[in-house]
Amino acid sequence: MAARDGVARAAGWPRRSTSGSSYALPSVGATNNYSVERTVRLYPLTNYTFGTKEALYEKDSSVFTRFQRMRAEYEKFGMRKTVEGVLIVHEHGLPHILLLQLGTTFFKLPGGELTPGEDENEGLKRAMTEILGRPESNQEMEWVIEDSLGSWWRPNFEAPQYPYIPAHISKPKEQKKLFLMQLGEKANFAVPRNYKLVAAPLFELFDNSPGYGPIIASLPQLLSRFSFLYM
Repeated sequence: MAARDGVARAAGWPRRSTSGSSYALPSVGATNNYSVERTVRLYPLTNYTFGTKEALYEKDSSVFTRFQRMRAEYEKFGMRKTVEGVLIVHEHGLPHILLLQLGTTFFKLPGGELTPGEDENEGLKRAMTEILGRPESNQEMEWVIEDSLGSWWRPNFEAPQYPYIPAHISKPKEQKKLFLMQLGEKANFAVPRNYKLVAAPLFELFDNSPGYGPIIASLPQLLSRFSFLYM
C-alpha cells in the first residue's frame, strides 16, 4: 500500500472493480482530436429590420389553464416537446440575444410546442415563422439551425424546470430544447404587436435569473463553447 495525503492506495490504483474484473482508465492522448469550439457569424443589429403584425396570443389565459391543458394533452399524447431558437446579433462587438418581451417583466425565446409526431427541426422552423415571419411575404423564411444547445425538463405539472431529469422522475411532463440559429446577413422580421423584440447583451443575462428566468440566464454558459466572428 502506498499512502499519500493520508489516503491508502493499492499499487497501480485503480485497476480492479469491486467485482474483481480488471479495467483500465481511458487514456487521453494526441490521438483524440476533439473539435469543441465552433465559430458562429454575428451581424450587426442594424442589418435587420423589424416590422409589426397582428397580435399573437398564448394558447392559455393563465398559468392554471396552461397546466390544465398540459395535463389533458399528456394523457393523450405523452410528454410535451417544446423547441426554442436562440438568435444572436452584435452591437459594437458585443453579442446580444433577441428576446420577445411581453409586458414589462416577462421575456421569452421565440419558439413553440411541437405537434404530436412533428420533427423538431421542422417544428422549430414553423414556430419561428409563425412568430417572426412576415405574413405578406410569399417567400418562406429561411431558418438555419446551427446546433443544439441543450434541454430543460419539467418533471411535474408545475412551473419549475431543470437542465436534467431529477433522479426520482421517470416520466417528465415536458422537454424544452434550445437551438442556436445562424442568422443571415440581412433579414426582415415582423413582430406581433403585443410583443416587443429586444436585444439583450450576454453580460446582462449572465447569472440574472431574477430578471430573465433560469433558462435565458443560462445562455452565456451554453454559448461559451462557440467563437463569434463579428461581420
